[in-house]
Amino acid sequence: MFDAALRRLIDPPLNRAGKRLASWGVGANGATLAGLGLGLLAALLIALGEPALALAPLLLGRVADGLDGAIARASAPTPFGGFLDILSDFIVYGAVPLAFVLADVEANGAAGAFLLAAFYANGASFLAFAVLAEKRGMETKAQGVKTLYYSAGLLEGGETIAFFILLCLLPAWFAPLAWAFGALCLVTCAARAVLAWRVFGA
Repeated sequence: MFDAALRRLIDPPLNRAGKRLASWGVGANGATLAGLGLGLLAALLIALGEPALALAPLLLGRVADGLDGAIARASAPTPFGGFLDILSDFIVYGAVPLAFVLADVEANGAAGAFLLAAFYANGASFLAFAVLAEKRGMETKAQGVKTLYYSAGLLEGGETIAFFILLCLLPAWFAPLAWAFGALCLVTCAARAVLAWRVFGA
């Protein structure tokens, strides 16, 4: 919901940093993999019962995730780079809730399973819309220059990262927060399905 406005704030400094890193020979795929590694480290710390310590690698990983696109734009974007970026995002988005479940299966299992199912449905709606938009030749730069068409929704990347930060700060509240966020993910999925019906026809 807030990603378009957020992009206007973060893209200029990210693009400047991306140009500098590209001039130093840093590759976009390397930044993507660094973000993935940091995200998985954060998930490991959460699973080990250290969510507060997970905040630093989680945030650094998301910065790397923002820098990979900036580096690509400053050098030579590739379709595989876009694929790797999306794949890495989805892995981290799945690993963090799973880590909270592993940290306390009894307390977090049901809510975590619901959250992951909601992520799955929302991710499927996002990717399916992007595929159909590509076939129609649709483009948008509302969320920045992307490999795939990004359809806006109630919950997007910015809200998801804010949610993960909140979980790390309030791990005892994982279950109610997961139920609530999962429900909002399903609302986003339903809204995107309605949008697809309107744009592409029944």
